[in-house]
This record gives sequence, C-alpha cells and structure tokens, in this order.
Amino acid sequence: MNTHTQTEEPIFQINCKDIILREYITSDLDSFHALTWQSEIHISLPGWNVTKEQREQWFNNYEIPENKQFIKAVADKKDIGSLRLRLGIILKETNEFIGWCCTGIKDELPPPNREIMYAISKDHRGRGYTTQAVQGIVHYLFENTTVEVLCAIALDNNAPSNRVLQKCGFEFQDTIQIDREHYQHYRLHKKRSTLN
Repeated sequence: MNTHTQTEEPIFQINCKDIILREYITSDLDSFHALTWQSEIHISLPGWNVTKEQREQWFNNYEIPENKQFIKAVADKKDIGSLRLRLGIILKETNEFIGWCCTGIKDELPPPNREIMYAISKDHRGRGYTTQAVQGIVHYLFENTTVEVLCAIALDNNAPSNRVLQKCGFEFQDTIQIDREHYQHYRLHKKRSTLN
C-alpha cells in the first residue's frame, strides 16, 4: 500500500506495473461519468449510466466516504464487514482515469460473496491494464484483510472479462442468472491464489 499526497489528505493507492489503483477523488467525477456512458461499459453494467447529477450525489455522499471508511478499517486492523472499496484505474503514463476496480458484497451470490468488479475505457482495452488492476486489488485484500474467498461474475458473452478472471486465477463455479442475464460465476481462494 502506498499513499500519495496531492492535498493535505493522503490519497490511498495501490501501485501496479502500468497503472495505479487510487481511491476516488472529487476531480474524477467527469472522467468517471463519461466512462459510464460508453456503450461497451453500460451494456455490461446496466444501471451505471445515470445522470451526472445522480452520479455526483453517489460519488460525494456514498462512494468517496465509504472508501474512507474501508481504508480506515483496514488501517485500524478492523473487520471490513460489508464495506465497499472503489478504486479508479489511473494510467501512469498520462495520469488519466481510464476505469475502475471495486470490491463489495454481491447479494445475488451465495456467501462468501465479496465480489471483485471492474470496467475499463474502450480506448485502453487489450493491454493488460484490467488484469493488473484485478491482481492489485486481490493481492491487497488477501494481504491486508481477513477475506479468504473472492468471487466475480462476467456476462456469458463478455469474453475479455472472462479471460481477465481466468488469468487472475479465478475458478469457474457455475452459470447464474441475475436480472434475466446469464453470468459466469468465479471464485478465488486465498490459500490457492498465486498472487500471495
């Protein structure tokens, strides 16, 4: 875990090869909002392409504050419980916000159901950035929390997303249906992870 100070307050980040995973900051709003309206993203994540006003409300009232709670719980060696952590994927070369990688409880999955989920800009796909992001957050969770099992889902027809999970060591469990969509369901156990 690294911290970087842009203002008075340290910013949580995870350093990866070509990218940095960084907690959301208020100046990410425009980039984040634009990404949620890319058709490649909102097809895979229905419901994410809300109005900018709605996104700003979520960002400032829920997402950024809950990130702070999660990071504090880990720093204080406390249980993260059902807290979510939402990290932007920042391209080191340009400092551009190109996607996100998050973890939280997925109620539609059988427990343990702490999920890893991610999205990346259409302009930055196929370069391994998403795989780096997933590996980074998985390593962080397994090293710094009591999480023993992580899960993830990917739409049946989303071959790139399924490949990312397989490359990161997630094991296929079954096909599940959520809101009339069919998903591949994966799990990764800490004791079997090659990321430790």
